[in-house]
Amino acid sequence: MQLPINDKKFLFLLLAISIVIILEILSLIGISIPMPYGPFVFAAFIIGIGHEVLTNGIKAIFKLQFSSINLLMTIAVIAAFYLGEYPEAAVVIVLYVLGERLEDIGLENSKSALDELVRKAPKTAFVKSENKAITLNKIAVGTIIQVKPGEMIPLDGKIISGETTVDEAAITGEPIPKDKHPGDALFAGTLNKNNFIEIETTKLSVDSTFSKIIRLTFEAAASKSETQKFIQRFSKFYTPTIIAIAVLVFVIPVFVLHLDFDLWLKQAITLLVIACPCALVISTPVAIYAAIGNASAKGALIKGGKYIESMAQIKAIALDKTRTITYGNPVVSDIFPLNGTSREELLACTAGTELFSEHPLAQAIVAASKAEGFEPHKAEGFKSFMGKGATARCLVCEDETVFVGKLEFIKEYHEVTEEAEKIVAQLASEGKTSVVVSFGKGVAGIIGLTDEIKPDSIAAIKQLQTQNIELIILTGDSEKAANYVAKKVAITKVFGGLLPEDKSEKIKELLQEYGSVAMVGDGINDAPALALSTVGIAMGAAGSDTAIETANIALMNDNLSLIPFLIRLSKKTLSRIKINTIGAITVKIFFILLAFLGYSNLVLAIAADVGVTLVVILLSLNLMRFENS
Repeated sequence: MQLPINDKKFLFLLLAISIVIILEILSLIGISIPMPYGPFVFAAFIIGIGHEVLTNGIKAIFKLQFSSINLLMTIAVIAAFYLGEYPEAAVVIVLYVLGERLEDIGLENSKSALDELVRKAPKTAFVKSENKAITLNKIAVGTIIQVKPGEMIPLDGKIISGETTVDEAAITGEPIPKDKHPGDALFAGTLNKNNFIEIETTKLSVDSTFSKIIRLTFEAAASKSETQKFIQRFSKFYTPTIIAIAVLVFVIPVFVLHLDFDLWLKQAITLLVIACPCALVISTPVAIYAAIGNASAKGALIKGGKYIESMAQIKAIALDKTRTITYGNPVVSDIFPLNGTSREELLACTAGTELFSEHPLAQAIVAASKAEGFEPHKAEGFKSFMGKGATARCLVCEDETVFVGKLEFIKEYHEVTEEAEKIVAQLASEGKTSVVVSFGKGVAGIIGLTDEIKPDSIAAIKQLQTQNIELIILTGDSEKAANYVAKKVAITKVFGGLLPEDKSEKIKELLQEYGSVAMVGDGINDAPALALSTVGIAMGAAGSDTAIETANIALMNDNLSLIPFLIRLSKKTLSRIKINTIGAITVKIFFILLAFLGYSNLVLAIAADVGVTLVVILLSLNLMRFENS
């Protein structure tokens, strides 16, 4: 925990505590400030350090707010002064103020990751047409802004001039900078590493991805977990109950059993002091803030403490296939040259035709041809047949016409061999898409394409399975494609061919079966299922406003491995809250029993309370360093 060593008030508080403790120790060995100066010296410390506590305590008396912790301290100090326990009265108030300040420091430390987000946010941008820096809220969409190397990108936009490398860690949590070229999208809050660039803004400052992350993260910190709400409700009844018990501890021995007045008044005061629920109240928010800060630094935006609690209870996770387990972009997986066609001729001729098309399958074939060093052949006369295929005339291969498309499309023009049909059937059984190619004399070859599985997905799924989480694939893709991917990643429960409403129905069934179910999707067509699940998690949310807004947890990158990490972090957070709460209650019960038995000590009681508070804060802040291991 970082202490505010430059804060003069905090340093003065530490000095006052040191002096008061020294005076208390001296009084215990029989060296006291001579009368009548003693009471005035200690009163000066009490008023100087604890004036706000005493003022709030007195206000609480008049307002009959018996749930006020300040009221407990005020009663304790007044009673200690009445008993002539001047050093003890001063120790009580200064240590209580120290405990309160440590709580504030703990919260400030746990929110440091959130404050860092705000600190990083640029306030102005250099507008090209104005030739000067302009405040962000005055810059319209479509404005050209200039960003130098080493500067933060101030607004969402796209590059129109220049190339550079951008560190997107503040948004996605990804440590490796990405190369950016003209036309590429950029996020506000990311760092321009290398070169001068010009950007055309695509959003207002209030609508930028970075602004939404900041706003939603602070809203998440303000959103109380169920545990936190319970402890706050509990403390409202707890404090008046302790006051009532303290009264009984004093009244019964003194007025019923006729025991020593001063002794049992002191025990009642001690009970009030040790019963202060500071450590209880602080245990949950510091842990929650620290966990949210840790997650946001790694690219996971958690919308509130209640979702940390929910993630710790998850029994099953439903996963969309496309863009969650897979990249969502087709890649060439198989190439079958037939009828004496060479691999180069098949790829280069097909790519020459597909250059005219913007279809993802066409672009994947062009990319595969170039990747193998085969320049696409020049072609002309391109014709597209919607939903079937396309034709073009290759200018390299003796002006022959190239037919590219589905098997049924090729059959309309040429004879298809049994071998070609078997290859298409085999690819279909593996969940792959077939592009059949003909040069006018039967089938020249078949190209298989698939949606590539992310390496990160396989590792993440293994981690989730070791955590005893049941995994289910829910996808709109075909059953065959879904089963092929499921087999590759070792998931046994698969449901394919689902529309968004079908996914919602499946989530309802899973909730009945498992109780707590998370849904992981892209946050757009999965929105209904995300909303119905216990925790909705959106993948790759950095480019999607819908995902950031609708999901309970938005992963700003495409790393599925963040999910097992979040489950571990959530369980660790709940465990830490339980340890903090049990530890605080145990210490309090111990000193309360001592007070009932007449053996408690005022100074030890307040020292124990401050000590427990400090331990609770330090243990909670340790969650900020919890790693994905």
